[in-house]
Amino acid sequence: MRVVWLKHDLRVSDHAPLAEALADEVDVLLLYVVEPERMEQPDESMLHLAWDLANARALLDLVSTMGGTMQIHIGRPSEILDQLHTCTPLTSLHSHEETGLQWSWDRDKRVASWCEANTVAWHEHPWNGVVRRLNDRDRWNSIRNRRMVQSLIEAPTVLPGHPTLACTDHSKGLFPCYTELVQTPLEAGEEAAHAWLASFLATRFRDYLPTISNPATSPEGSSRLSAYLTSGVLSVRQVKQAITAARQSPPEDVNVAVFRKNIDAFASRVSWRCHFVQRLEMETSMNGRSINPELDEALGRVDDEQRFLAWAEGRTGWPFFDACMRSLRATGWINFRMRAMMQSVAAYTLWLPWQRSGNHLAKLFIDYEPGIHWSQIHMQSGVTGINSVRAYSILKQSLDHDMNGDFIRRWVPELAMVPTPYIHEPWTMSDDLQATTGVIIGTTYPAPLVDETEARTEGIQATHAARRTDEVRARSASVYTMHGSRARRFQRRRGSTPSAPKKSVPRPQEPNPQRTLLEFLHVPNDDA
Repeated sequence: MRVVWLKHDLRVSDHAPLAEALADEVDVLLLYVVEPERMEQPDESMLHLAWDLANARALLDLVSTMGGTMQIHIGRPSEILDQLHTCTPLTSLHSHEETGLQWSWDRDKRVASWCEANTVAWHEHPWNGVVRRLNDRDRWNSIRNRRMVQSLIEAPTVLPGHPTLACTDHSKGLFPCYTELVQTPLEAGEEAAHAWLASFLATRFRDYLPTISNPATSPEGSSRLSAYLTSGVLSVRQVKQAITAARQSPPEDVNVAVFRKNIDAFASRVSWRCHFVQRLEMETSMNGRSINPELDEALGRVDDEQRFLAWAEGRTGWPFFDACMRSLRATGWINFRMRAMMQSVAAYTLWLPWQRSGNHLAKLFIDYEPGIHWSQIHMQSGVTGINSVRAYSILKQSLDHDMNGDFIRRWVPELAMVPTPYIHEPWTMSDDLQATTGVIIGTTYPAPLVDETEARTEGIQATHAARRTDEVRARSASVYTMHGSRARRFQRRRGSTPSAPKKSVPRPQEPNPQRTLLEFLHVPNDDA
């Protein structure tokens, strides 16, 4: 029997391990394992498991209708494989490579040891645009681009069922449904994912750039594919090739310039997604150790319990921030700009350690992708040494994206009666106006934790000072060599022959302004 071990690839189309396992007339079992070890990690939550399980169950139903066999088990994968092997000897194991934090690498090592001990060949296939065993980024982009244009692997029309095993879900009834945990419009499964992709490329693209930065409008205007990509219900290659097809044949009765502008912006974010996941492939401890540890140590942020809890629960006294955090807690999703703002406030304004705030946000995101998340946490906390210091002003974001305070009033209902001129800074109301509106600062709604402008300025200055030491600059140079974008270095002029890349490294303490701007504009979850 051949086993296809499903992890973050819960689909039957464009699935190399499944296609390989089905190549010969051999019994095949699709296996998904709910891992208790995963739930012990500080960045994981029941929401992540519930969403993955919903997609695994949708896949199980699909496999069953196709005549195939799939099982969902609970336990350690190596132990589950051993149980299956005892009943029906396994000849091979097929899976995608997984790019995760250190615990997942350790788990894969146990599986590799089990396979070796039991003479079971384990065939792993590349996952999306991630390239293993690279020492730097010089060749990554070209390898990744070649993968993206390879032909998609067609889904099988039928699956050969195993003669003695049945489709089984051992997790049934043991875990909550993701819809019980968050308010979300997403439907699990491969069919739903492709419907979201098709509707975006056909009609919803119109609102992409105009709405993507606004937390109130972005849930409808953005693609909403990030959660499907995280669970592997869609592959990045499927999305990229759907974009290419749409470019070649735009929808009828649309402004082509508007179409291309929005689709190109979306495509760039899909491309940058792989760039950030590649960082985790090369640095598996990003959830606990900065890629620039000298800089992180020099910053010396303080774990203040009162500040952290107020930040995490959305009761900081800053209405727009509190609305964003409460919205995220309720829905499991918020747009990228607000994600960046929330982490920036924790790091610069409240001077909190990025590890704790990063874990908190990770647990809340239904589309949590470790490679993207921890890269962004490092960047928005100023601990890479190769990215510009980017500290968000809550008031500016509030005025830019919620001028009338509608988003604030929806998610912070205790401020519903505050007049619009005061909705962004209710603490500036007079005592009489507070009494009239029933909003008593410090009683019915908290006063701001700190003076935002003053604290943010201090955080920025302290970060710049920490970056100037020789030790930090030396580390920043090595960080750029391993993780920096090569997009501009390897940009080829049309019709020209690319020359060999120069070995010199740009001064990390003064990063290329255009490269840095691109890194922040082309962020992977902005389209989420």
